[in-house]
Amino acid sequence: MILRARQFRYSFPAPTLIMGIVNVTPDSFSDGGRFQDAAAAVDFALKLAAEGADIIDIGGESTRPGAAAVPEKEELNRVLPVIQKLVPQSDKPISVDTVKPAVARAALDAGASMINDVGANREDPEMWRWVAKSGAGYVVLHMQGNPQTMQRNPQYEDVTLAVQNFFENRLSRLRENGVSSEQIMLDVGIGFGKTVEHNLQLLRALPGFTKWERPLVLGGSRKGCIGQLTGAKDSAARLPGSLACASWAVASGVQIVRTHDVAETRQAIRMTEAILLSKK
Repeated sequence: MILRARQFRYSFPAPTLIMGIVNVTPDSFSDGGRFQDAAAAVDFALKLAAEGADIIDIGGESTRPGAAAVPEKEELNRVLPVIQKLVPQSDKPISVDTVKPAVARAALDAGASMINDVGANREDPEMWRWVAKSGAGYVVLHMQGNPQTMQRNPQYEDVTLAVQNFFENRLSRLRENGVSSEQIMLDVGIGFGKTVEHNLQLLRALPGFTKWERPLVLGGSRKGCIGQLTGAKDSAARLPGSLACASWAVASGVQIVRTHDVAETRQAIRMTEAILLSKK
């Protein structure tokens, strides 16, 4: 299985890739406000790379439940200075976490290599055409609704089947718009329009999402469902639950784990991989 993201190429099976999160927002649920200054964000991204991040994911618009949409100009002002300063200092691929085609285009022009799209449930193909033209890697994330509405009583007859049908449809639409399958990654969208039980069902069903032979991305880091299950109200206190999700993901066939806590996640993942590869 091959993943291509502009100049980057990955061949799987391989050690699980770690996507380190850099939020340049004032209102993200976990670290909002910490890295609004571009220099601080770049320093943090370089720290994540030193700790073992294989991909740096930069977001300028919070996707927490209920978060307000950010104007395009504001999002560009947040992410572009970080990408422009980071590209000359790091050989890691940069992902931009955005739903706006114009932001994606500008980020790619600045040197980003991947688009992490929580708005992949769109019908307008403009984003996909830019992905096709650029050769960027593209994360297809499942979300019911949008960040403003997604946690207002989400309902499914069968959440696993709904996400599978969504991926089937998106893969078809992406092909129609010129996106190669080798550019595509799939993310079941933990916490994006799902109850705690929905999230658990999707985690349990992860092996079934390998059937498309595309890299799976799992973003369970510090999610609210961990707090609801364990009583850890503060997001930073959800690290143990996040590591459990990461280890389960690796054992279930996930190739990329998105995390706020790179060093700790890397250790948990490498230990899990060692157990899985050990001889009987």
